Amino acid sequence: MTMKSGRAALVLTEENRAKLSELAASRTAPAREVERAAVLLKYAEGLSITGIKRQLGVSRPMIYKCVDKALAAGVQQGLKDTYHRPHEPEITEAAKAWVVSLACAKPKDLGLAAELWSIAALARYVSQHAEASGFSRLAKAGKSTVWRILDENDLKPHKISYYLEKRDPDFDRKMHEVLMVYRDVSLYAEGAVHDGRTHPIYTVSVDEKPGVQAIGLTAPDLPPVPGKAPNVGRDYEYVRHGTVSILAGIDLNSGHVFANVEDRHRSREFIDLLKSMDAYYPSEAIIRVVLDNHSAHISRETMAYLATQPGRFEYVHTPKHGSWLNLIECAFSKMARTFLRHIRVTSIADLKARILKGIDEMNATPVVFRWKKFDLEVS
Repeated sequence: MTMKSGRAALVLTEENRAKLSELAASRTAPAREVERAAVLLKYAEGLSITGIKRQLGVSRPMIYKCVDKALAAGVQQGLKDTYHRPHEPEITEAAKAWVVSLACAKPKDLGLAAELWSIAALARYVSQHAEASGFSRLAKAGKSTVWRILDENDLKPHKISYYLEKRDPDFDRKMHEVLMVYRDVSLYAEGAVHDGRTHPIYTVSVDEKPGVQAIGLTAPDLPPVPGKAPNVGRDYEYVRHGTVSILAGIDLNSGHVFANVEDRHRSREFIDLLKSMDAYYPSEAIIRVVLDNHSAHISRETMAYLATQPGRFEYVHTPKHGSWLNLIECAFSKMARTFLRHIRVTSIADLKARILKGIDEMNATPVVFRWKKFDLEVS
C-alpha cells in the first residue's frame, strides 16, 4: 500500500532510527539525503503530511515520493534518487569495445610514429577511422568521450608500469645461495660459529659502478651568504671531461672497501681488483666473492688468473637481474649520497683522486652492511 491510498505506517528499527537521526543532523551529507531522513523520521513519528511540510519547508510531492519509496523498498531506498535513463545510449557497447581495442594496441602498429597513445591522439584516430569501422557516432567523439570509455575499463594507455621479466631459470637457486652466504657471514660475525674452520673465509661483495661523470664548472661556485643567499650558487652551464668506472668490493665482516677507479672496466681492471684483495688477506685464507655474471668476471683472461691462484677465490654468483642481492650496492648508494653528490672536478685525474679520497674516508669509519630478510629464502 502506498501512502496516497491511505495512511500506511512506517515502522523503524532502532538501528534505522539511529542512522536517520544521525543523517538528519549531518552537516556534510548531501542536502537531499538530510531532508529525506528528516521526512522519514517525522512520518514514522505519526506527523501528518501537512505538518511535515510546515516543519521542514519541503514540497508535498517530495514527501510523497520519499515515503512511498521507503514503504515499497525500504528506508535506504527512500533516501536515494531513482535513476531513469532518458534514452538509449548512442555509443553502443560494440563501439566502446572498438575504442578499447585501439587503446590496447600501440600507435606504431597502426602506422603512426608514436610509441604510446596520448588521449588527444587516440581521440583523433578514433574520429578519423570511426566511419570506415562502422561506428559513425564516434566520428565526432572528443577527448572527454574517449577518456570516459577508457575510464570505464580502467585503461591508461598513456602511462607505463615497469616490470622485471624473470629471465634466469635458476633465479631461486642462486638467490638462496647468496642468502645462505649472507646468513653464514652474519652468524660468523655474531660468534655463533666457532673458529674451527680449516682455512679462514673472507666474504667480499663485488661489482662495478660505470659511467661516473667528470663534470667541471664554467664559473666558480658562489658560497651561501647569511640572510641573503641560503644556497650555494652554481652556473647552469658545465663541462664534460669524460667518465670513469668504480670497481669495488666490500668486506662483509669488517666493512672495508676495496676500490679501483679506471677509465674502463675490462678483464684486466677486474683482475687488478682481485690482486688487491689477494694482497690484503692472509695467504692461507679463502676469499669468497659475491658477484654477477659480467663478462669481465668470467672471461678467459680472468679464468687464467684464477687458475694461478688455486683455492684462493670462490665465486658466488647473483642471478640475472638480481643486482639488488649484492650488498656492494649499499656502498655505491652511500658514495652517491655523500662525496659523489653534486661533485665538480677539473679533469678525469681530479675525479679519480676525489673518489679514492672519499673511499679512504669511508674506510676510516667503516660500516658493516647486513642482510636481514632471510625469509626471502622461501619461494
